[in-house]
Amino acid sequence: MAFIRHFFLALQFFTRIPVVGRLADWVGFSPALLRASAAHFPGVGWVVGGLTALVFWGLVQVLPAQPAAPWVAAVLSTAFSIWLTGAFHEDGLADTADALGGSVSRERALEIMKDSRIGSYGAVALVLALLAKVLLLGLLSQAGGASLAAWALFGAHVSSRLWPLAVIRTLPHVGDTAQSKSKPLADTIGTGGLVVALLWSLSAMALAGWRAPGGHWLWALAGGLLGLVWIWRVLRQRLQGFTGDGLGATQQLSELGFYLGLALALGQGGA
Repeated sequence: MAFIRHFFLALQFFTRIPVVGRLADWVGFSPALLRASAAHFPGVGWVVGGLTALVFWGLVQVLPAQPAAPWVAAVLSTAFSIWLTGAFHEDGLADTADALGGSVSRERALEIMKDSRIGSYGAVALVLALLAKVLLLGLLSQAGGASLAAWALFGAHVSSRLWPLAVIRTLPHVGDTAQSKSKPLADTIGTGGLVVALLWSLSAMALAGWRAPGGHWLWALAGGLLGLVWIWRVLRQRLQGFTGDGLGATQQLSELGFYLGLALALGQGGA
């Protein structure tokens, strides 16, 4: 029962899916519960990725059979995923880009991250990330079929929610810890929690594995891992730690890396 409570708390924290009434009372809330829910971040990816993949695949089926259909489906499914999560991770990417895009001090970068306004670096990062996401999904659909692109959506949303846990595990939380929403997540994540997160992720990849050779998915995972490595180095060098915005940026870059890795695999091995 604790497993289910922790999962619902993660779902409540990271999506718009309502966990209200008696269910919310039963789930409860405390920093300790929120900390335990971190193990289920990839489980949230099961829900968000699964629903987004269904939207993408369904749109391709009902739209006119024209070359533009995958691109339209990519735009609308991306909009759906943003609505479902409340742009939670996209906001983190924009704030991180604003804070770390220029040559400012660590203290000034942390101040910028707390500013709700979006600056030039954040706007550019958001536009480029969304454009790359839509184009890569359309490319995957054209190269491997709509079902492959849908499974890629599912796998990317799950695996990209695993990598932020590596940041939590290996870097300290910095910034205004008294007001930070991510602080209860950042105190620690134990080995047991990481095992649960890995099981969520590995089971998703096993489920998607039938649609393409295993090597293709390894390329995708490697792309997501490269996204993690890059942002991890930046956070360590510029902030000597991470913030909640940094975790959001990690998810976004890992998701994009997943799509890019799979596209490169298709380019090397064909559809």
